[in-house]
Amino acid sequence: MNSAIKTILVTGGAGFIGSAVIRHLIANTQCRVVNVDKLTYAGNLESLRSVSGSGRYTFEQVDICSREALERVFATHRPDAVMHLAAESHVDRSIDGPAAFIETNIVGTYTLLDVAKSYWQGLDVERKAGFRFHHISTDEVYGDLEGPEGLFVETTPYRPSSPYSASKASADHLVRAWQRTYDFPAVVTNCSNNYGPYHFPEKLIPLMILNALEGRELPIYGKGEQVRDWLYVDDHARALCLVMSNGKIGDTYNIGGHNEKRNIDVVLALCDLLEEMAPDKPVGVANYRDLIVSVSDRPGHDLRYAIDAGKIQRELGWIPTESFESGLRKTVSWYLSNLDWCERALNNTYQRERLGAAGECRP
Repeated sequence: MNSAIKTILVTGGAGFIGSAVIRHLIANTQCRVVNVDKLTYAGNLESLRSVSGSGRYTFEQVDICSREALERVFATHRPDAVMHLAAESHVDRSIDGPAAFIETNIVGTYTLLDVAKSYWQGLDVERKAGFRFHHISTDEVYGDLEGPEGLFVETTPYRPSSPYSASKASADHLVRAWQRTYDFPAVVTNCSNNYGPYHFPEKLIPLMILNALEGRELPIYGKGEQVRDWLYVDDHARALCLVMSNGKIGDTYNIGGHNEKRNIDVVLALCDLLEEMAPDKPVGVANYRDLIVSVSDRPGHDLRYAIDAGKIQRELGWIPTESFESGLRKTVSWYLSNLDWCERALNNTYQRERLGAAGECRP
């Protein structure tokens, strides 16, 4: 970790990826971590139980759209770096209600940027030179790839397809504009689908696991031909911390798992793992695969995403440590051991039967 970075402010730290980042920072660095999270339906402080007792961890329940609250947080905690993960991230929700995505992902990012810039400008010369603002984004800003060949690179033109991806693209442009206009020390990363422990149960993998264990249908959009690159969340957290510490200011780094899979193949693999790891099936279920059903595809559904993560490997030495098979086995094992966490996470949210086919995990 860059020795100049002693206090890191993480927005969205109670979310799936944000909590993995905080757990990694507390376990593997000596940094102080300030978790700034509004605690919407997908924010869960239980995901941080293992680090909540650390003297280096602080939680602030703050909406990033609130300038006054952010100014207080910056003045109180005096961060040396910001890792910005707070976002509305469920594509289906963005189709049903885009306003929240515009508010959080665009207006919230602007507000955070403006407060961070003013704070940075007021730092002494040494601390100003060491300050970093790391914006965490998604490969969905690139749109989709036509056919089985080709990969997203850092210079791929933006072509977002959903209100969610359009809002994240807008946030990316704001960050890059602040970097160029104000010489603000920002770096951007774009990642592929994340999966792993503590994933909110509306997302594809946990939803399929929980539905299967209850003998419910496993809904797949169309024929499940959509291809995604799957990245184990702890590998992603490690990459993010490396970019935050050592990434080149003004640059973009794509982070992928080198694991392209069709959605139907992901669900089939889950069913096979559950046959092995949870053989006592619900009444009336002979085989978990029998629960798979096709549902109408969602509007504007991209067919294929795939990331070229060569730059972060060449320049920063990062490669994923988990294969899809090893990561998926760890994920299924975690959910089978933490069903009570899932039930608490779903409290006071819409029920799974209203979800249709599951969403993907994006920052």
